[in-house]
Amino acid sequence: MEVRELLEGETRLAHEAMRALRPAYAAEADFVARVDGIQRAEGYRLVAAFVADREPAVAAAGFRTGHNLSWGHYLYVDDLATAPDARRQGHAGAVLAWLEAEARRLGCDQVHLDSGTGSGRFAAHRLYHAHGLAITAHHFAREL
Repeated sequence: MEVRELLEGETRLAHEAMRALRPAYAAEADFVARVDGIQRAEGYRLVAAFVADREPAVAAAGFRTGHNLSWGHYLYVDDLATAPDARRQGHAGAVLAWLEAEARRLGCDQVHLDSGTGSGRFAAHRLYHAHGLAITAHHFAREL
């Protein structure tokens, strides 16, 4: 398995994995336009895991770094997804390890991510706990 950052022009390689988490972006062109046309300009980056003989990524994460008073310098994982046929094979864990190494390389104080609370997310929660992430807050939101 290879884990590496995807640069602009390679975004499409993450679509298959991300579509599992973000079904609103079922069309590859919409996903690429959103990431490359809007989110990258705001600091969003992509990292992905690949296996031999398969061009699309088997797992991918979108992330950004920032600073705030409560977390200091942080790396925030916006999205972490694995293609359904590639789950439970260590790909997301390898991506998480890459993210932690990148956070350390950048001098970040913390790594953060939010995850939904439905029963369909329990396997993801086990993965996060296994990689040393803890539930530290409730996230509140309001649609406008």
